[in-house]
Amino acid sequence: MEEIKSVQDFEKKIKRVIITKEEIDEAIKKAGKEIDKIYDGRPILLVSILKGAFVFMADICRSVSVPCEIGFMCAKSYYSGTVSSGIVQITMDLEQDISNYHVVIIEDIIDTGRTLNDVVKLLKGRNPISLHVVTLLDKPERRIVDFKADYSLFTIPDLFVIGYGLDCGELYRNLPYIAEYEEK
Repeated sequence: MEEIKSVQDFEKKIKRVIITKEEIDEAIKKAGKEIDKIYDGRPILLVSILKGAFVFMADICRSVSVPCEIGFMCAKSYYSGTVSSGIVQITMDLEQDISNYHVVIIEDIIDTGRTLNDVVKLLKGRNPISLHVVTLLDKPERRIVDFKADYSLFTIPDLFVIGYGLDCGELYRNLPYIAEYEEK
């Protein structure tokens, strides 16, 4: 990644907006209503997979009316070349015992599906009352593992995207929209 020295350098890497702030806001309102309908007043535990999903989870948390707690996890997959090692390392785990919770994993993007597939298996092994996955973005063209979210706000083509929590080299998370990153 090129060094960013100015706002102009920063903005040059934004190729085009693919999902506007308004479209995200509307989709989140709809997702919040769907979550409320599923849980019908029962408390939930929203679990954000860090770092990318923190913005999305904050907005989902504000969009639901059911009582909710929040938790955070950080998971990393390690690969050798193009082959998965099959190991997901949890670098930050939940503090809660989830056996008494309806758990809703909030994810920013599902790409290959490897990491989230393993996180879901791990959490299901902890016997939550129920477990659902809500993702902001789904990129099915890149899927390697047979994994599907329970609720996806947007399906996108195989593009490198930034904004609304998604980054490139830790930058661009603060954009209020989803944009294609200019790699050149």
